[in-house]
Amino acid sequence: MAARYWDKLEDLSRKYKEFVLQNPTGATQLEGAVRMLSYLIADDFSDSHELSELVYSASNLLALLNDGILRKELLKPPSTDEPRQRLLNWLGILESLEVFLEIGSARVWGDRTRWVAILLIQLLKACLRLVLLFWYKSGIQNCPPITPLDREGVLNHTEEDNGKQDTCFVGKRSRRCVRSLNDTPSGRSRFWRSPRVPDGQQRNGLNDSNASPTELGTLGTMAETVHILRPITHLAGLALWGQKSWKPWLLAAALDVGSLSILRDIPEVSRREQAELRRRTLLLLYYLLRSPFYNRYTEIRLLLLLRLLGDYVPGLGLVARPLMDYLPVWQKIYFYNWG
Repeated sequence: MAARYWDKLEDLSRKYKEFVLQNPTGATQLEGAVRMLSYLIADDFSDSHELSELVYSASNLLALLNDGILRKELLKPPSTDEPRQRLLNWLGILESLEVFLEIGSARVWGDRTRWVAILLIQLLKACLRLVLLFWYKSGIQNCPPITPLDREGVLNHTEEDNGKQDTCFVGKRSRRCVRSLNDTPSGRSRFWRSPRVPDGQQRNGLNDSNASPTELGTLGTMAETVHILRPITHLAGLALWGQKSWKPWLLAAALDVGSLSILRDIPEVSRREQAELRRRTLLLLYYLLRSPFYNRYTEIRLLLLLRLLGDYVPGLGLVARPLMDYLPVWQKIYFYNWG
């Protein structure tokens, strides 16, 4: 009996892999449909927050699975990358599930268990990231840990178009390929998608996320370590001084700003690492939504702004009023600790 179910599971897995490889656009649409479902069910069930977060986590896991299938079958990474990729996969799974595990444990076992779950999740994430930093020399690490795959670029790279490549211009920053007028086919034979990039340029674009990490040096490695350990330091501050104290907020902000200042001074970082540093800089705005700053300054002003937009701007009330209802829940879950 068990063997029969295992065979069915293997057959289903094989068919799904074939579906993703033959129809990656359909796989992307499936991910989008599952993600949209998480928003639609938010108000339809009594356990809306938990169920919505579960469906949203499932959409992220589905995207990880589909990207993994395409990477393995089309890009064929070297076997030496497999241990590192497994660590990244586990880290990606953990980050996709962390919010659901937190609110699910609070729902079932109470608020104290919620904090235990948060601490365990952050410890596991920190351990995985430290192994990547010190053992695999991963440099400035992305969040999410696995960069979403450029599926169109991969398909264009692997697709053979009668052995001919398009001559095109590739932007240095955007990496966008623009077909030249001389190589534009007639309307009947034209494919309405980005042209193929010449091999050298295409490989550079595809492998940019997998390019050799920048050597951080001692000071840079310490700064990245501080960034990795900041959530645990913040949790320790909350346990020591309490959730209403300003000290954990100030400590976490100082660690984030200090780490970012050191890392931004490192010369010649890769495009991927530059994008990650920009993301970290932008996410410093999250401190405006973290307690106690949010409770003292941001909450009243933000709710007043949303109320004015909902009352006086036609159409925005459909967005502003539900946002006012959900804001306390989101602030409690998303903005106190995440990077």
